[in-house]
Amino acid sequence: MIKTKPVHINKWLLPFSWLYGLVVYIRNKFFDLGILKHEEFDVPVICIGNITVGGTGKTPHTEYLISILQKKYRVGVLSRGYKRKSSGFVLATSQSTSNDLGDESLQIKRKFPQTIVAVDGNRRRGIRRMLALDDAPEIILLDDAFQHRYVKPSYTIILSDFNRPVYEDSLLPAGRLREPASALKNANMIVITKCTDDLQPIDFRIISHDINAFPYQELYFTTFAYKGLYPVFDGSGDKLPLDSLEDKHVLLVTGIASPKMLIKKLSEYTDRIDTISYPDHYSFKNKDIKHITNKFNNIPSDNKIILVTEKDATRLLFREDISDDIKNSLYYLPIEVAFMDKEDNFKEKIYKHVRENSRNRNIYKK
Repeated sequence: MIKTKPVHINKWLLPFSWLYGLVVYIRNKFFDLGILKHEEFDVPVICIGNITVGGTGKTPHTEYLISILQKKYRVGVLSRGYKRKSSGFVLATSQSTSNDLGDESLQIKRKFPQTIVAVDGNRRRGIRRMLALDDAPEIILLDDAFQHRYVKPSYTIILSDFNRPVYEDSLLPAGRLREPASALKNANMIVITKCTDDLQPIDFRIISHDINAFPYQELYFTTFAYKGLYPVFDGSGDKLPLDSLEDKHVLLVTGIASPKMLIKKLSEYTDRIDTISYPDHYSFKNKDIKHITNKFNNIPSDNKIILVTEKDATRLLFREDISDDIKNSLYYLPIEVAFMDKEDNFKEKIYKHVRENSRNRNIYKK
C-alpha cells in the first residue's frame, strides 16, 4: 500500500480559513439562489478545473481532451491567460507570444495549431466572441474555470493531486483548498492526477473510498508519461530519447508549482542533476538568464544539457539574451497524460456528452 506524506496544514491560520470559507459559501449561495447570474451556451462547454491552488495537471489534461476530440470536432480552448501582459479578449495566432496569451495557452496553440485558443478574464464574453467567429468552435474547453460560476458548463471535470488528497486538506490560507472538499459533488468526473506507477489495487480502493464519489460521478486515475527531449529552439538540435541522459549532467530549470515528480523521473536515468527552481509561471529576467548561463558553464563536464518544462520553454522562446551556445544545449521535456485504468470508458463518456449536447449555434453569429 502506497502512503503519501501527511498534508501540511498551518493550524494557526485556521481562523482565517473559516472566514474565507464563509465568503465562499455566501458567494456560492448567491449563485444557487439566482442573485448572481450564470450563463449557459448552446455548445458543449467542458470545464477542467480543481478546488486547490497549485498544479494538478490541468494543461496536460486539456491537451489530452483536445487530442481525442479534434479528430471529429472543431475545438476551442478558453482560459484567463494567467500572467499574460495583455488585457481583454485575445485570440491566439501563429505569431502570439506568452506575453499575449500566458505560457499555458501559448503551449496549447503551438502544440495544436488547428485549435481555436483564446484568453479572456471574462469567460462569458470570451465564449460569445469565440462563437461569433466564422470558424466558431463546436466544443469549448474551459481551462481552470471551476470557480468561475458566471458560466455554467455542460460538463465538469475536477482534478485532484494524488500527493495532496483534498479530503486531508483545509481551506486557504491554512491549507490549499479554494473550495471545501464537498465541492467535489459538483463534478461529473473526478480525476486523481500525478499517481505513482506502483499503485496497487488496494490503493485504488482506499482512494475511491475516501473520495466517496456519488453514483452519478466517474472516478479516474492518471499519471504522467514522458516521451523524450525536444530542442527549445528550432534548428538547435534533434529530439533525444530519455535514456540519452544516462551519460549526461543535467541542469534542470523549472518555474512550476512542484518539480519533485520531474526530478524523480530524471533520477531514473542520471544521478547528476543540478536544479534551479523558480515560482510557478515565473517570468524570466535578464539576471536569471545570466545565472542559468553561469551555473551551466561551471558544470565540470563536456556532456551536459539544460532541461526545462514545456511550459517554461514557451517563456524562453522569445528572449533575445540567450546565447547560441545555451540555445543549442536547451531542451524541454513534454508530458502526456496516461490513464491507469478505464481510459476507453473516459473517452466514451466525453464523446457521449458531446454528441448529446451539440446544438445549433447560429444565434451567436453577428
